[in-house]
Amino acid sequence: MVEPAAMLALILDAGFGWPERVYRRVGHPIGLFARVIEGCERRWNLPSFAFGTRRAWGVATLILLLGAVIGVTVALTLIVEHLIGQAARIGLGILAWPVLAQRSLFQHVRAVAAALHANSGPKAREAVGAIVGRDTDRLDEAGISRAAIESLAESFCDGVVAPLFWLLFFGLPGVWAYKAINTADSLIGHREERWRAFGWAAARIDDVANLIPARLSALLLCLAGGGGWRVLWRDAGNHASPNAGWPEAAMAGALGLRLAGPVAYDGELYDKPWINAEGRSADGRDIDRALRIYITACMLLWVVTAATILAF
Repeated sequence: MVEPAAMLALILDAGFGWPERVYRRVGHPIGLFARVIEGCERRWNLPSFAFGTRRAWGVATLILLLGAVIGVTVALTLIVEHLIGQAARIGLGILAWPVLAQRSLFQHVRAVAAALHANSGPKAREAVGAIVGRDTDRLDEAGISRAAIESLAESFCDGVVAPLFWLLFFGLPGVWAYKAINTADSLIGHREERWRAFGWAAARIDDVANLIPARLSALLLCLAGGGGWRVLWRDAGNHASPNAGWPEAAMAGALGLRLAGPVAYDGELYDKPWINAEGRSADGRDIDRALRIYITACMLLWVVTAATILAF
């Protein structure tokens, strides 16, 4: 059985996002996940520990986090269903609402485009630095635009399609468990020496959790963009992640852009392969085009969600 509350969560997120006033006062629930992960990492990812020991503690961290999240959300689901009966779907939709990021993703990427349109390179670099992990201090317009569009495509999966998928088919525990895994991956699921052992479990489980949503995201982006299929099938594997390359390749193909490629982290340049290497360089106007594709893809996702709920 699918979860009808998914439709309400989509509507609330599109209409309100996570309100800034609420964020300033209480933060975001995902911040609690981050504090738990960072606390465990400080205690259990010590350089003096052997590689296998650090990997085991990383697994324990994920088990601890997921156990707490699933336990709390199962209890909340039972309480809501007991207290308000037939109206439980409304309560569950509200409880799932904070996990989606349709509106906030649009706003963050639009801020980058607005700064470029105003010819403010420093503001554009600051805006894109808020949504990507790469070095941004020396990026030109093409580099800023490329980073923003890549983040939009990848986050369409991580922030919209994947949480909705897990909510639709696995309810409140599924969506919050997914977000816990995704948060752990973003914090510790890296290949650098410090994280390679401790973050191994987070990275691998996140790969599995995004396997289907990433491909659904690519399908929706190609449909919304009116093409890009050839680049998608050819270049989706040109990425270190088994999933992120799918929505990025779809967006690159739909826009005719060259994405991915060499990127700098912490002052070190990584020579990564290009996606759609023959495409042109991006500029601020391409961010606007990417946002239009994103909006259309979100609308298609609404239709698919409603159809799924009605069918089951």
